[in-house]
Amino acid sequence: MLKASASVPSRAADPSLAQALDLVEARLKERLTSREELLTEISSYLVDSGGKRVRPLVTLMMFRACGGTGLDDIVDVAAALELIHSATLLHDDIIDKREQRRGKQSAYHGYGLAKTLVTGDFVFSKAFQLCARFEERLINWAAEACIMLTEGEVMQARFRKNPAVTVPDYLEIIHRKTASIFEQGARTAAYLAGSSQRIVDGMAACGFHLGMTFQIVDDLLGVVGESERTGKPVGLDLRDGNPSLPSVLSLNRDPVVARVFQMAQPSEADVEEALTSIRGSGVLDEVRRLAAEHGQRGRLGMQQLPPSADREQLIAMIDQLLSRVD
Repeated sequence: MLKASASVPSRAADPSLAQALDLVEARLKERLTSREELLTEISSYLVDSGGKRVRPLVTLMMFRACGGTGLDDIVDVAAALELIHSATLLHDDIIDKREQRRGKQSAYHGYGLAKTLVTGDFVFSKAFQLCARFEERLINWAAEACIMLTEGEVMQARFRKNPAVTVPDYLEIIHRKTASIFEQGARTAAYLAGSSQRIVDGMAACGFHLGMTFQIVDDLLGVVGESERTGKPVGLDLRDGNPSLPSVLSLNRDPVVARVFQMAQPSEADVEEALTSIRGSGVLDEVRRLAAEHGQRGRLGMQQLPPSADREQLIAMIDQLLSRVD
């Protein structure tokens, strides 16, 4: 399941937020420097390849929406989360044997399995080096996100090309693989801003719902989007047999989708036949409804915060995600 192709703004009109994002970029560049030039080259190849920086952006805006001011701590947290995300992408590409990432050759395809695997470990280690100065609970939250990511990867592999996968299985996979970083980033941001426990828990829930919305929209764009805009081929999850919501909803209703989902190496014609069947089946309306439900729960949760430009930008981010698939 390719993450992060659902488009959201990576830069804000607010100059101070743009400045904070620039600090995150500087921290990433600094942390990806190694005494071994090849590690710097491979890790920078991915991180500099045009990611939207959605997770740092959400973390920064949540911190500010909760009343946070100083930037040093939250910039380190935002950079660490982006490093964790980037490390998982390197490992994902190995597992999926993916040839492309973000519209260009993947690190796995360009540098090979061994070098990409070691670079992923390097990037993970750099993330926790950034977290090392924080108190135990913050380090534990970051570790919990990593644990969920790895468990989600194994769970997804268990259901790859497996027609027994259910919607609850799918939702658990994307909670672990995608929403967990949004959830822990929002939790940490609220905590560092000095919020009450009620707000910390509430903003973690908002991060969860935003992350779920993000991934469900991404799955829908994998069926109806344009590869030039999403950065991945249409039908990629179906071709790989990775459970996406449109496919999971179709498995017990459509023999064409069930057949192609289970094929070891479906042809382009097979994938297109299954995509056409999904598009005409009505399941995409169910996908849109579930994305909208998570989006609405995220919006409502943010009403716990006082009005601010950052709160409104977070809400606008959800609205923009959903507008991609209206």
